Amino acid sequence: MTTTAPTRIHVEINAPVARICLKNPPLNVIDLPMALELQQAFAEIEDRADVSTVVFQGSARAFSAGVDIKAHLPEHIREMLAAFHAVIRAIVASRTVTIAAVRGICLGGGAELAAVCDMVYTARDAAWGFPEIRLASFPPVATVALAALIGQKRASELVLTGRQFSGNQAAAMGLANRSVAAEKLESIVTRTLDDLRQLSPAALLHTKKALYAWDAMHFDKGLARAETIYLEELISTADAREGMIAFLDKRPPKWIGK
Repeated sequence: MTTTAPTRIHVEINAPVARICLKNPPLNVIDLPMALELQQAFAEIEDRADVSTVVFQGSARAFSAGVDIKAHLPEHIREMLAAFHAVIRAIVASRTVTIAAVRGICLGGGAELAAVCDMVYTARDAAWGFPEIRLASFPPVATVALAALIGQKRASELVLTGRQFSGNQAAAMGLANRSVAAEKLESIVTRTLDDLRQLSPAALLHTKKALYAWDAMHFDKGLARAETIYLEELISTADAREGMIAFLDKRPPKWIGK
């Protein structure tokens, strides 16, 4: 079987650490090719017994601005949602310890990808948010996972208002482990990787499995329900299509409430 080299991501493996860098300039938007490349890369890493930790990172300007808006249109969303959620499910179920290193813009699907990692380190001035509601949409992963991470009230506020917040605020509410100056982010990640290298890969694997035993069951069922609501109810509304079209046309949306 012939495989093509990825064009939307860069993978670097220095066992026991693998780094997956999102590379779709200027803002690392997650389109279908990137989602498929992430699926393939992560599956290959999972098959390597010598890799116990995976770091996700973007560029100085953006971790990721989220899933491609064009892919949210009704004619494309089922394929896009299936591909992106396959990546999320793989991260949640992974035997490896996953770390997100966040600089710059981290919105929507990009914030969801970071949030489901085991550890998150963010630049203080990073711009986080789940802005989907402003397009008459919602972030399925965040609606399911966010309350367990930061509490129901905070999760509701972030998802229902779509407001942006800083890396400092992300750390304060528990969405990130720590916020630091952007130039110190790599040193914090490296320190954590050094700590993990001293530990038994087998112990890390089984401990992670135990840590998420309860949440993982609820996450899988919750995400399936959120997908059903999104695909069978939300995308058939006129407002959902209007939100996407208005964004692409760079004009204010005209809501009709249907």
